[in-house]
Amino acid sequence: MIDDKFDKIDFLIPELNSMKNYPKDIFYIGNTNLLKKKKVSIVGTRKPISYTKILINEISTKLSSCNIYVVSGAAMGTDAIVHKAASPKNTIAVVANGLDIKYPSINKKLIEEIEQQGLVISAYKAGEKPRKYTFVHRNEIVVALGDILIVSQADLNSGTISSIEYALKMNKKVYTLPHRINDSLGTNEYLKKGLIEVIYDVDSFIESLMPNYKKEILNDEFLEYCKNYPSYDEAVLKYQSKVFEYELEGKITIENSKIIVN
Repeated sequence: MIDDKFDKIDFLIPELNSMKNYPKDIFYIGNTNLLKKKKVSIVGTRKPISYTKILINEISTKLSSCNIYVVSGAAMGTDAIVHKAASPKNTIAVVANGLDIKYPSINKKLIEEIEQQGLVISAYKAGEKPRKYTFVHRNEIVVALGDILIVSQADLNSGTISSIEYALKMNKKVYTLPHRINDSLGTNEYLKKGLIEVIYDVDSFIESLMPNYKKEILNDEFLEYCKNYPSYDEAVLKYQSKVFEYELEGKITIENSKIIVN
C-alpha cells in the first residue's frame, strides 16, 4: 500500500496546536472547508442507554440546524448517533486507522456517506490498522478540533475518560448530560469535582453557544409534524412548499413514501 494513496491537508489547523504534539500528517477524504467552521466535539460510550440516545440525538440535530459542525470518532454507539443526527454533511469523523480501512465495519456505510458529504480525517497512512494507541491519539484530535467537548455518557476507566482529560488540559469546557447515579459513573466523578458542567436544557445550552440563536427557529411546526413519519402525500397536501424546500435543504428524506427527519 503506497503512503500517498490519500491527500494530505496542506494548511495549518490552528485547533490542533492545543495537542501535545501537532500531527505529522493529516490525511483526508471529503470537504476540508468544514475544518474552518464552528465545531463542537461529542464523544461517549459505545453502549448508550435509551435516555442518552434520545438527548444526544436532539443535541446533535439542533447544533447542525444552527450550522455548528459536529466532530466525533465514527465508532459504534454515541459517535454513530452523533454523525447520523447532525447528518454526514455536517460532521467531521476522525478515525484511528488508515483511510482505506472502514472501521468499525458496522459503520462502513456511514463512514462512506461522511466521505462523500462531510469530512473524514486520519493521522495514519493507508494500511495502518487501528490499535490501542491510535484510538487514544484519535481521541486527542477529536477533542482538539472542537470549541467545547460534550460527553454523552461514560463508564469509569473507559476510553472516553481520556477525552475528558485531554479537554481539561486544553482548557476547554466539558459538558455532560444529567444522569442517574449509576448510569454514567465516569462523568459523575468529574461532576463531583466540579470539573465539568451539566446540560439541563438543550435549547438554553445551544443559545449559550450561539448568541443570536432564536428558539423559534427550532420550534418548527413542520419538522414536529414530520417526526410522526407522515406519508409523502399527506405531507404535501398539508405543507406543500415546505416539503420541497426542506428536502432540498437536506432537513428531511423521503423513504418508502414516508418522510423522515434528518
